[in-house]
Formats: sequence, C-alpha cells, structure tokens
Amino acid sequence: MSRQQDEQGVVLTAYTSNSEALSTVSCREPTEFPGASRRTGQHNVQRGRAAAAALGWGSGKAPYQRCSSQDSLDEQAMVDYFTEVEIIQRSGDTETQEDLQLKVADEGEQEEAWLMEAGLATLFDQSASDGEDSIVLLSTLTRTQAAAVERRVETLKQTLRKRNKPYSVPDVREIFKPSPASQSKDEAGSTERSGSIKQEVEGLGNGAGPDAPGGGADAETDINLEVSFSEQALLYREGLKVTQPQSEADDRLPDFRVSQDKTGQTRVGDLSSEDMKKVRRLVLIEMSALFDTCGIEVKAHKALKVKVRESGLFGVSLSTLLEQDQRRVPGTRVPLILQHLMSHIEEQGLDTEGVLRIPGAATRVKAVCHELEHKFYEGTFLWESLKQHDAASLLKLFIRELPYPLLTVEYFSAFLSVLKLPTKKQQLQALNLLLLLLPEPNRDTLKALMEFFQRVIDHKDRNKMTLNNVAVVMAPNIFMCKGFRSKISEQQEFAMATGTANIVRLLIRYQKLLWTIPKFILNQVRKHNMENQRKMNRDRAVKKLLKKMAYDRERASHKQESTAEAEGGFIRVQAPQFSMVSMAVQLTEDLKASDVLTRFLSQERTLSVKREDLCLYEMGGNIKERCLDEETYITALLELNPSAEWVIKSVQH
Repeated sequence: MSRQQDEQGVVLTAYTSNSEALSTVSCREPTEFPGASRRTGQHNVQRGRAAAAALGWGSGKAPYQRCSSQDSLDEQAMVDYFTEVEIIQRSGDTETQEDLQLKVADEGEQEEAWLMEAGLATLFDQSASDGEDSIVLLSTLTRTQAAAVERRVETLKQTLRKRNKPYSVPDVREIFKPSPASQSKDEAGSTERSGSIKQEVEGLGNGAGPDAPGGGADAETDINLEVSFSEQALLYREGLKVTQPQSEADDRLPDFRVSQDKTGQTRVGDLSSEDMKKVRRLVLIEMSALFDTCGIEVKAHKALKVKVRESGLFGVSLSTLLEQDQRRVPGTRVPLILQHLMSHIEEQGLDTEGVLRIPGAATRVKAVCHELEHKFYEGTFLWESLKQHDAASLLKLFIRELPYPLLTVEYFSAFLSVLKLPTKKQQLQALNLLLLLLPEPNRDTLKALMEFFQRVIDHKDRNKMTLNNVAVVMAPNIFMCKGFRSKISEQQEFAMATGTANIVRLLIRYQKLLWTIPKFILNQVRKHNMENQRKMNRDRAVKKLLKKMAYDRERASHKQESTAEAEGGFIRVQAPQFSMVSMAVQLTEDLKASDVLTRFLSQERTLSVKREDLCLYEMGGNIKERCLDEETYITALLELNPSAEWVIKSVQH
C-alpha cells in the first residue's frame, strides 16, 4: 500500500473561541479576509446550532460551562468545533498547493493489498517468498480471523474470475483444511474455548461472579485482553450475554479496567522489531475480523502523489523530520520541533485559561513560523520570547500541515468507522488495534500528543480545558486532510463533527489501555515463533545433521542446567551490558521483575544508571525479546516460556 509522502506549503490559522475574531495567514504569503471576523463567527454559531438540531439535541439545555462535564458534547462545544473547521476550510481555499486526492482501491486491488500486508501474498501469488511463513501464520489464527482471510481470498478469486484472468488462488477450504492429527485436537478444544469466551463475555471470565465484588453491572466495563476481540464480538452478536448492557448515552465514557495478568502487560515498544512485524500482521487480520463480525465494511483509501517538501519543519513528512532529527539527536522518535513546542507550553504554565483554544496573534505567529524554519536547527531561536498561545497555534499548525494525516490515509476510514461498532468496549478494542497498525513514527507522535493533552486536562480547574474542550478543538486538526472535506455533504459533516471529537476523547481518556499489545496477540506470536523453530530444526536435520547434533547436545546441556536451576528454586540473570556475568535469584511465587531489578542494583552500587532506565528482559524460547512490566510474576512467565533467559539492559525512554 502507498506510504506517506509530503507536500509544499504551510498555512497558519488563528481564532478566538467566542468567534469574535478570525484571521488566517500563511507562513509563505500573507492572506487577509476583510470583514471575516464577526460574519464567520456568526456563521459558525448557526452551523453549530444546526448540527445540534440535526443530531437531536434539545434547545433547552443549560448554558455551557467550559469546565462542567467530561461526558457530554453540547451545543457550545460543537460551535467551537465548527469555528475551527471554518478556519481550516478558509486556509485551504487560499492555498495554491495541491489537495490530497484520496482514491478507493479498485475491486480486487484492496484484497491483494490486504493479503500482502498480512504476509499472505502466497495465497494469490505462488511465486511469493513468504510461503512457509504464511502456512505458520495461518496455523495461529482464531476462527473469526480465519474467516476474515477466507472472505478476502474468496472475493479476490471471484474478481479474477470476472476479469477472465488466469489465477492460482487456492480454494479456501484447502487453505484451512486441518491435518488429521490436529482436527480431533481442535474439535476437542472447541467446546472448552467457546465456554471460556462465553464466560468472559458474560462478565465472569475475570473471576467475578454475579454476586462477587466487581461482578454484575460492573463487569460491563471489564476489558479482556486474553481472548480475541472478534471472538468476543461474535458471541456478543449471537446473544450469549447473560444480561444485555443497559443503554447509555453515546457520550458517556465508562471506567474500563483490565484484570491483572501475572505474565505482565506488554506495551508498544517492549518487543523486538521481528516480533512487532508478526504483531502487525496478526493485528491487521484481527481488526478486519472485528469489523467483519459486526457487519461493518471498511474501504481502504490510497493517496495519489503530490508535491514533496524534502526539508523544513512545517508541511514535511514525519519520516523526513525524524531523519533530520536523528542526525542531530540519535534515537529521536518524536519530531524535535513538536517536543520543543509541547515543552514550551508546559514551561510557560498549563494554568493559563484557554490554552490550545485561544490563539496567538496571527501576524506574530506568522513571523515566529518563518523564524523557526531558519533558526530552529541552528539553535539560535529565542524560545523565551515565544508566548504560550503562539506556541499552541504553532503546535496545531504542525499537526494540520503534515502532508498526509497523522492517522494515515490507509486507515483513515477505519478510524472514522470505529463509532459504528455497537458498544464502547468494541470501539475501544478497535482503536487499540488501529493504533498498533500505524507506522511507528505516526504511532509515537500520536502518543506524545495524547500524553500532552492529558497534562493540559489535568489543569482543567484553572485553564478551563476539559476533555471535551480539548477534543473538539483538536479533532479538526487531526482529522481534516486536504481534499477530504470537499467530498462530504453538510449532513455527513455534522455527524463527522461529533464522531471525530468522540474518537479524540477516547484516544485521550483511555491512552494507557490503547498503547498496549493484547495478550491474545502476543500468545499468537509465541505460537508462530515455536512453529518457526520446529521448522528450522527440521531443516537443520536435513542439511547439517552432524552440526545440529553437536549443537543440540550443547543446547540440551544448557537447557538441562537452566531447568535444574529453576527446579532447584532459582533463576540466573545476566547483565552483560554492565559487565556482570550472572546473578542467581531465588525463585518464589511472589517474585516480580521489580524484585530482580532491586537486587541487581543492591549488588551493583557503583552503577550510575537510574532505576527507571533499567528493564528485565525475557529473551529466547517462544519470544525474541520482551521488556518486562515490573509487575510481571516470574514464576507465571516461566510456565508460559520455560526456555526463556533473563537479561537486564538499559532502555531508552
């Protein structure tokens, strides 16, 4: 699928929340709108009220208080939204650069691209090099995931037949035909799996019965990361819930919770790049299966190429920015200009009323924009002279002027489709999967922004910026990409207003859950790795039998030693990065990763490294490398990966 390009041109927009002033300027060419201030403000008030009426809101609500509620998007909030939209539209109308041209993939083309991205190209192209790996991947899939693959293979097959083109797409029944040995095993486990999934969907899977603390109605807010989301959605659709959830206002945000997993939570960035590739393939299949199960069709867009800026700060692609930044600061994961803008706003104080909402002076911000382009990398820009609201305007400009949307063209429609899912829980699950699908620069940048927005909200009592206020102001900047808005009707725009604002609310409110890798996906990666190891062992047996025998003897000796150590009540931890050969740690039921790090630091008192910069890694066995959550219980993890080795390394935050 097409990757992200970038285009020329920077547009700065500024506005006031009460719609009394409105100005638009360009960092390249000054543009003015005589008389636009009050007229545009009134227009936006009318559009906001029209949106409220179209969406069924009553006119008898109490006056909006900017810090009153975290759970509702009322009329005044949407007036602010459409004020921002109008500014973006005007800035786009005055810009001479090309609009982003979005195109839906042709019939069959989308299925081919999907199968390639999922690592299953061999299902339609026998010359593809991933044949063996595809077979292993298919062996790890759940029934709903397998159905998603079958559906796309069958659609591609029918499309090629219509075109009278020769094809080598196998029959879907052959793709998932189980071996005789595994068929009886799968059938035996089917009832047990269905029962356990049903139990979780009923709210009992986390160990809470209807009469137990945390059971009953509260169970509706439990998030289960151990069972495929699409499997849960299938059972929900089939009506296997004991009690249907009470209808709730669409703008209510429940307090979701995740039951403690003794093998530890896996965050984005904890896994090796090799395992993350497997995660991404599985997540793509799972995300498609979730939407399929709920009967929602998502058409992927692709973008036509436009003009590209190859240097600068604003209107430059994330990949280009990070290449520039990493030459100056190795390991940079979020653009330096964005980091500086967020830090500056925080240093100036987050108690300022209307931060992110009230703009800076347009002429002054325009001058700062040009100055940053020329002085930022030289280190001569005077940050102390930059006012807080000017910095906030520049931050929104940076997001809006990314040449392609931060959420990517490929998954833009999927993000917009999230709210079509029937429950808040499923919407949250879909967002979790979509974030894992984003390219690393987009995902890291979005995470940094959401963390910053939460810090702004933490000061809402003083700055009057609640979750809703931040969401309605930032949603147009995140979701509006050039060329998209002209393709939708006014009624669609009204629905999109509340939809995008609600998606931003979910991204901010539940960010601690969203940037994690579900355990069921990680378990599939473990299974994938084990199957690959078995295949490699078979290949070695054929090609290098004698060498393999010697290797196996050495490896078996090492495993016996490790097993004997574990059975003897201790594990051996290595820290080669810190010149420590190994450290024996007593193995108990309560031993956590944090305890291992504490013991290591007590023995290595001369180290200058900070505790927060250290991580205990699970390495080998059925995982390449995994940085452990400090609350991980080592005994529980040993049961999941008995061949793992334990290594302490420093981590980069």
